[in-house]
Amino acid sequence: MARKPPGSSGDGPRRTSGRGQRDLRTRVRTARGRKLSSTRWLERQLNDPYVKRAKAEGYRGRAAFKIIELDDRYRFLLPGARVVDLGCAPGGWCQVAVARVNALGDKKGRRQGRVLGIDLQEVEPIPGAEIHRIDFMEDGADEQVKAWLGGKADVVMSDMAAAASGHKQTDHLRIMALCEAAAHLAFDVLDEGGTFVAKVLAGGAEGDLQKLLKQKFARVANVKPPASRADSSEKYVVATGFRG
Repeated sequence: MARKPPGSSGDGPRRTSGRGQRDLRTRVRTARGRKLSSTRWLERQLNDPYVKRAKAEGYRGRAAFKIIELDDRYRFLLPGARVVDLGCAPGGWCQVAVARVNALGDKKGRRQGRVLGIDLQEVEPIPGAEIHRIDFMEDGADEQVKAWLGGKADVVMSDMAAAASGHKQTDHLRIMALCEAAAHLAFDVLDEGGTFVAKVLAGGAEGDLQKLLKQKFARVANVKPPASRADSSEKYVVATGFRG
């Protein structure tokens, strides 16, 4: 009896068409009750190298690598720095900040920093970070932040995003409103020379924010870190040298 050639049905791994190479991507079958968009999201998560790295290295999400890449380039999370993370859930950015500013004090000979995480929802405790449940847009939030820190901050950072509505322009306006609110808090709590880092979405409404930041900071950069997905319109503004 003639044998079936390797790669044919029932014999050996399935190969990608035209290349003769194994398809190593994890495929997710559409389950009853699960939308196609959810299936695609799950498949993307399972095949995302940053998701795998986050699990392997103990971070709470792939977003941790965004702040790692931004800090590797601009060096604002220095030992001894006082950091405020707005909308900190699930906590990946706080985890990175704790290690880099030496909030646990385990790097002997280096200054010990502070990390303050703020969110509307409960966040699981993070060793070395002080987490508070508060709306940072409430009146008096800036004074409360400075009271918790015992002074002004060196870094205010935000990876916040409003809940998606499915309408691109609406989502853009919502996230820009959050970013502008975060910037105004930063103006109130940052020490001279401080840094503001925040996520924005490309879409046309970010021009006013850029003008405002350029008035308040010595340098303003717009960056898309490698960990930010290529098909996403998100980017990050990094404003350094706060003029006070």
